[in-house]
Amino acid sequence: MPGSELRTRTVEMDFGYGSSFGMATADAYHRLLLDAMLGDQTLFTRADEVEEAWRVVTPALAAWDGGSDPATIPQYEAGTWEPTEAEFLINRDGRRWRRL
Repeated sequence: MPGSELRTRTVEMDFGYGSSFGMATADAYHRLLLDAMLGDQTLFTRADEVEEAWRVVTPALAAWDGGSDPATIPQYEAGTWEPTEAEFLINRDGRRWRRL
């Protein structure tokens, strides 16, 4: 249900928002701005999370941009599970990939 509290109810999957809830769809940033004003950080990412994400992703981005030899990035054939290096990575701790 729309609003600042978490309330649910069943609806038909082919529903119209306005007719189901009796009000128009809120602006895309309405909830985000309200949460910011109320100090609710649930939908926001902390600065240390962002920095850690960039620390992890930056080497891959550099490799894709030509910052390292493409041969150092493990490759595998389409339709196979993973490169051999991924198998070695997980097996070294005695774990196994779970394939359903």
